[in-house]
Amino acid sequence: MNIVAIVGSPRVHGNTNYLTDQALEEAGKLGLETTKFDLTQYQINPCQGHDECGNFNSCPQRDDAELVLQALYEADGVILASPVYFFNVTAQLKALMDRSRFYRRHKQRMKAKCIGIITVAQGGGSEATAKTLLDYIKLTATVPTERILQVHALAKTEGEIAGNASAIEEARSLGKSIAAELLAS
Repeated sequence: MNIVAIVGSPRVHGNTNYLTDQALEEAGKLGLETTKFDLTQYQINPCQGHDECGNFNSCPQRDDAELVLQALYEADGVILASPVYFFNVTAQLKALMDRSRFYRRHKQRMKAKCIGIITVAQGGGSEATAKTLLDYIKLTATVPTERILQVHALAKTEGEIAGNASAIEEARSLGKSIAAELLAS
């Protein structure tokens, strides 16, 4: 069993990555294999919106999107994590979401049995960001609503989340819960 986390933060050592690491660490303790993709470390170009996308054997763009999407779509469990940027996911995560259009046009869906959402906001916007991610999940996966777990935290400065015991515990609980769902299935 494996969990793939996709982190849309442009900060490799930022708050969103920190909470994602907490969740993955707990899942790893329970024996699950974990992989994290920090999207800022990969070249993922925006979708070109080819009208004939469904007729292609593969996306004509040659970047890292296929590597990340293949892992995402094959994972038993998934974590989608993003800081809140203007009441939405970051451009990095949105580009990957848009690039999954190829999979959708080929009627492929994520195999995940449980999905976690992690958002970190400076103030507001977690609800709107979570809605974007929930809408994406509904289009790309067949996970029941009760198996979509969420953690929303507040942090104004980089590294601040490390002092938020409540957010850390929620992220750890998310990792344990995803692992428990996968191990029980």
